[in-house]
Amino acid sequence: MLTIKFDKLGVAPGDRVLDVGAGFGRHVFECARRSADVVALDYAEDEVVQTRATLGAMVAAGDVNVERFKGVLRGDATRLPFNNGAFDVVITSEVLEHIQDDVAAIAEMVRVLKPGGMFAATVPAWLPEKINWMLSDEYHAPISVGGHVRIYSATELKAKLVSAGLVPRGQHRAHALHSPYWWLKCAVGPTNEDHPLVTRYRKFLEWDITTRPRSTKLAEQLLAPALGKSLVLYGYKPRISLTGTDLELDPAGVAK
Repeated sequence: MLTIKFDKLGVAPGDRVLDVGAGFGRHVFECARRSADVVALDYAEDEVVQTRATLGAMVAAGDVNVERFKGVLRGDATRLPFNNGAFDVVITSEVLEHIQDDVAAIAEMVRVLKPGGMFAATVPAWLPEKINWMLSDEYHAPISVGGHVRIYSATELKAKLVSAGLVPRGQHRAHALHSPYWWLKCAVGPTNEDHPLVTRYRKFLEWDITTRPRSTKLAEQLLAPALGKSLVLYGYKPRISLTGTDLELDPAGVAK
């Protein structure tokens, strides 16, 4: 289940892509399928191990070329171990809300993005996330160790991306049908995986992901702008930074 729209990023064969906070690798796999050269980084050791195992299985099955995977690393988003401008595309999905110093993390991601490169970030959308926090203190930090430390508005996240040197290039919401699932989980207790209502809704989501019927596609399309659980923002890093002017460059580096 993808949150980021890769056609909007323009990921092309041979592009160098960094996924910061790759988790179990869902976006990494899509980049590899598009023949990009991918580096996955995550702070959680178990997720790094699982991603490596899944990538190995995909290579063994012939789903992707082993040459596409340049590394699966454990690391800190606020201190990325890469050179300036090392990547054509940088993505981070459902990560920034966990990081205390999100400004430092964003600055690092922009640093390793090449001038003219594309960027995408996803975070929990404000309204669905606010309801989760209201329903359960166990859902977020400090009770939930490693949990969410803030609720983003689109304005706040966009401002932080712009301050880091990115030019906004659109946004959208995703996963509207997942919002009620998390509201339900928070209502009965975030760790109560065996509650009958939680179990039934989870089975519905699994069915939707595997079958993708027209009815739920339409429901998602209609509901996402208001109820989408994830907010996705896109941007690019200008090829030239001109302080004190209003000159803006397109992704090809041409003034407009």
